[in-house]
Amino acid sequence: MKIAQIAPLAESVPPKLYGGTERIVSYLTEELVRQGHDVTLFASGDSVTKAKLVPCSSIALRLNATVSDHIPHQIIMLEEVRRRAHEFDVLHFHIDLIHFPLIRDFADRTVTTLHGRLDLPDLQPFYRIFPDVPVVSISNDQRRPMPPVNWRGTVYHGLDKNVLAFRAEPIRGYLAFLGRVSPEKRPDRAIEIASQVGMPLKIAAKVDAADKAYWETVIEPMVASHPNVEFIGEIDEREKADFLGDAAALLFPIDWPEPFGLVMIEAMACGTPVLAFRCGSAPEVIEDGVSGVLVDTMTEAVEKLEWALKLDRRKVREAFERRFTAERMMRDYLEIYRDLPGVRTQAAAARRAVGERIDLHVA
Repeated sequence: MKIAQIAPLAESVPPKLYGGTERIVSYLTEELVRQGHDVTLFASGDSVTKAKLVPCSSIALRLNATVSDHIPHQIIMLEEVRRRAHEFDVLHFHIDLIHFPLIRDFADRTVTTLHGRLDLPDLQPFYRIFPDVPVVSISNDQRRPMPPVNWRGTVYHGLDKNVLAFRAEPIRGYLAFLGRVSPEKRPDRAIEIASQVGMPLKIAAKVDAADKAYWETVIEPMVASHPNVEFIGEIDEREKADFLGDAAALLFPIDWPEPFGLVMIEAMACGTPVLAFRCGSAPEVIEDGVSGVLVDTMTEAVEKLEWALKLDRRKVREAFERRFTAERMMRDYLEIYRDLPGVRTQAAAARRAVGERIDLHVA
């Protein structure tokens, strides 16, 4: 199958540091290539892939100091996609919604994975205008605020099972917080939990420009006033394996409808249990009492952390391998690709052509 993967340009594929969507695009692309599919990746020029790379910017836009507006660069990429759309059986978009008007003529052989939150009021009128465009959710909870649209399935994220190694015993035994410093991710809760249970906390997180004030006024003073808390900043994939693998547990104290939460399955891959607040996708990702513990309040989080710390790390890893590998994700997407109306029509036409050639040969 000839497949186009269209990635965001903000980060490379895979990202050098933070970047959940681009990481998933990378795992999916490489797994499709491993399975023998002809894959073309539209992404930034510093991306690394075994697929055919179409560089649509010289480097990831977030790392380019000369770029102040991402939209012109995204439009340039979409023009290249439009120009070459006829070359592919399936076009898989990971760029939210900017491409929807462009693909109307060939939408029946496209699918768009919606990677972000969908509860924002500005999105409702948009999706009502495009109810026919095939879309995929990354959790069932993510769908709740949406008007009727053309859902083709829910596909949970998956990781290459060899990227993050299992650790049977955490070497240092600290609590970990990984992701972004933002109000909805609630690093303040993580600090309070660690403080109340008397355990060290390491925070490896990105501070976006939009969250700088929150960092400076809320989190930075908390870090400074809690000697058991260490702020590390952004980390890369190699550092992540040690950071998560050496942790006794990952704290995921979110306060928003998290669409998926990639860090949860990254921790699970290391065998590290997750203490998560019951928001968004967390109840779908975490098997309560197996791969982690779900809580509803700060009091419950403090009380149940000990339970999470006692979970069998081998069973945590087994839960990851059973549910969240890149191979499983790839199979789910292939099933969706093959069921797209435009792809079914192409397949039927190809079968008819083969049959006609056989009939001519027999005659």
